[in-house]
Amino acid sequence: MTHDNRESWLNRVAAGMAPLFEALEAPLPDRVRVAIGFTSAGAKGKAIGECWDNRLSADGHFEIFIRPDLAHAPDAMPAQIAAILAHELVHAAVGIPAGHGKAFKRVALGLGLVGPMRATTPGDAFLAAIVPILDVAGPLPHARLDTDGESTAPKKQKPRMLKCECVTCGYTVRTARKWLEEAGAPLCPIEDHGAMRHDPLDEDDDPAPESERP
Repeated sequence: MTHDNRESWLNRVAAGMAPLFEALEAPLPDRVRVAIGFTSAGAKGKAIGECWDNRLSADGHFEIFIRPDLAHAPDAMPAQIAAILAHELVHAAVGIPAGHGKAFKRVALGLGLVGPMRATTPGDAFLAAIVPILDVAGPLPHARLDTDGESTAPKKQKPRMLKCECVTCGYTVRTARKWLEEAGAPLCPIEDHGAMRHDPLDEDDDPAPESERP
């Protein structure tokens, strides 16, 4: 099966895991939304998945998010994503107030998740159970997002240091536009030469030194 988007794939995998939850007497809620996107702490947060309580949803859905920048190898990613999804689905099945306590642990271990309950990983039993589900779901239409790469935000304009020159002797200095506007052009240090001149068309303006940049 081929999916046009990641959410469709996640929903198909969640549906495939539903019988596993039923066998553990912890059926999945009818209203669950799943998506690949950053958790509430954003890109700088450490959580790899998050499940929001259905009581916070305007239409009563549990809302699950799996971050898009996980660094799993492409061939291992589907199973790893499925394991994170399973962890968050356990929260939805036992209720958010249960935290990572006994009810959560019983279902998580039953699914084959291992390790600390706050940071479960897929054990052999889970990986074996998820293979046929992933086979039916087909390829995961997702690739790791490199959040350490260049930002898409517009770059902040660097302040320019404007060149001022004494028309008498040619002595030059550079100053910020702010001081030209607030205090006027600087004075030449040579007596009687007076105020220096700034040519707005001068192309020799330099960026502010590092110490003066915001």
